[in-house]
Amino acid sequence: MRVLKYGIMLTFFALTSAAMAQEISPERKQAIDSLALEKVRDLSKYISIIGDKETPFSEAQRVMDRAEELFAPDSEMGVSSLSRDEINYYKVREYFERLIALNYDKVNIKWYDIHYISDLERQPDGKYVGVVTVYQRFEGSSDDELTYKDTTKKDITIYVERKKTQIQGRTIAFWDVLLGDIRVTETSA
Repeated sequence: MRVLKYGIMLTFFALTSAAMAQEISPERKQAIDSLALEKVRDLSKYISIIGDKETPFSEAQRVMDRAEELFAPDSEMGVSSLSRDEINYYKVREYFERLIALNYDKVNIKWYDIHYISDLERQPDGKYVGVVTVYQRFEGSSDDELTYKDTTKKDITIYVERKKTQIQGRTIAFWDVLLGDIRVTETSA
């Protein structure tokens, strides 16, 4: 009986320790928040490069590959327009391909006012999820005349999970940040 009780206590301690190890310290959370915002800013730069009509096709393809690496599998990006009420959602790669094919001579896309709107919340599977909001200013012009412009508020889901990698034969655990769906919440002139 005593051995069983001792075994149960050890199992409980191991499970509790494992659960506690999954918690994010305030210092680590700050580093994770910074990494998430950095990845959102990187995406902003990539979208500007992909949308720029002066970017060579081969460079745009390379940047699309890099941008896709920022996302969790099956993530979607929302597209809205002032001329229609519905919002269309596309897989990340399809979104980039549509962006590159826009029928404008010049496209200018800027993201600003990037900030968290929800703190990271732990999910039952051990991952953390949060939301970052950005505002996107889109301008498309043809023959040096502004043809279309809008400002879109977008919410970006952020996933944070514990991963492991091998470095020189040692297993190293780290927190990784991936972007998820990008939902349009508001579109204005």
